[in-house]
Amino acid sequence: MSSVAEQGRLMTAAQTAHEVKLTYRKVIWRLLPFLFLAYVINAIDRINISFAKLRMAEDLALSDAAYGLGAAAFFVGYILFEVPSNLYMQRVGARATITRIMVLWGLVTISTSLVETATGLYVVRFLLGVAEAGFFPGVILYLTYWFPASRRGRITSIFLMAGIVAGIVSGPLAGWIMTHFHGWAGLKDWQALFVLEGIPAVLLGLFAWFWLDDKPQQVKWLSEREKQIVLDALAAEHREAGAGHGSFLHLLRDPRVFMCGLVFFCIYSGTNTVAYWMPTLIQGFGLADIRQIGLISSLPYAVALVAMYLLGRSSDRHLERRWHLALTMLTGAGSFVLLGLFQGNLMLSVLFMSVGAAACLSAVPLFWTIPPTYLSGASAAGGIALISSLGGIAAMVSPVLVGGIKTQTGSLYLAFDVIAGLLVIGASVLLLAIPARVLRDHRA
Repeated sequence: MSSVAEQGRLMTAAQTAHEVKLTYRKVIWRLLPFLFLAYVINAIDRINISFAKLRMAEDLALSDAAYGLGAAAFFVGYILFEVPSNLYMQRVGARATITRIMVLWGLVTISTSLVETATGLYVVRFLLGVAEAGFFPGVILYLTYWFPASRRGRITSIFLMAGIVAGIVSGPLAGWIMTHFHGWAGLKDWQALFVLEGIPAVLLGLFAWFWLDDKPQQVKWLSEREKQIVLDALAAEHREAGAGHGSFLHLLRDPRVFMCGLVFFCIYSGTNTVAYWMPTLIQGFGLADIRQIGLISSLPYAVALVAMYLLGRSSDRHLERRWHLALTMLTGAGSFVLLGLFQGNLMLSVLFMSVGAAACLSAVPLFWTIPPTYLSGASAAGGIALISSLGGIAAMVSPVLVGGIKTQTGSLYLAFDVIAGLLVIGASVLLLAIPARVLRDHRA
């Protein structure tokens, strides 16, 4: 009799595990394709200026330093409005927030085609930052409404792979648009680039209003049983979190939140330099054909796509975040140093550029598994946005720094050495200031 009872209990457990698997599969296929595509478009619209710059610099009389200021202007607006946007999302919901953000950034991207001076570029890039503010931390927060920490490492990696896919396609796409649409509707090649790449954001933003739901409790595409499975997993995580952090003011008194921001600052310095200066670096290898530049610029993103998946899977399997992230950052630092040492060799330059860029890009999803395991549910919205904003300062500073170095020295290699130093600093801060004991990773 006891044997029958034991078999029944095992069958119930197996059925429950199967239900959980099917439930999360349904959630993933509902949310991830949309969020993935949205982030692809987001990344393309943010970095397309790096390809437009190869042609628009002459039309707008842009120096490398002025281009750096234009790239940085985006992040001034982004940082100023990022925390308010994420806090406001808690009041109006993810659906309204993501719809607003995508429609506005698409319209501003299209309007970039109208700029005629460097000052006009600064203004429109600032407005693009204001429009986009809150999208990335908003999605990171949105994922915490659906997935417990034990599943978020892989989910976050999949979502952030969209940025890598964008990097793979943005170069060839920009080259194709600028080659084939020069003169279309009376537009120059770089103007056509902004118009054609801004329209999808507007359309997908309107679609978000009909596709997204704010919380699991509200959806119609899950059964009551499936909703309960999701809610129970989140409730268990919140019970383990305990009281945790309290108000946003409490976050401002927590030094580890600022240490997380510093680590992200160092990572973002690397990814931002890659995003905005890699086409110029490749052009410096002696290449002039914009289609070739676009194709070569996709290589680091292809490497990062594989590395990001493998690192995210390993990090989840071992429930270890810090050393995975630190070693990835140090790999990027070493590659950037070697890039300068072998700058006369085209093959080695492309190799070290690809490995260094891939390491920086792969570090981003690894990093974003850490803040949600430190912050409690009550403080997650403000904390994630605050850390993202602190890191975003790097995106404001690094283009100006790199542009200034390029203007003064005529070379980008010293700038990449500086970025390498920042990556070493970030890895050291991570290991020393954020001990593993303060993170709440646990298995489902």
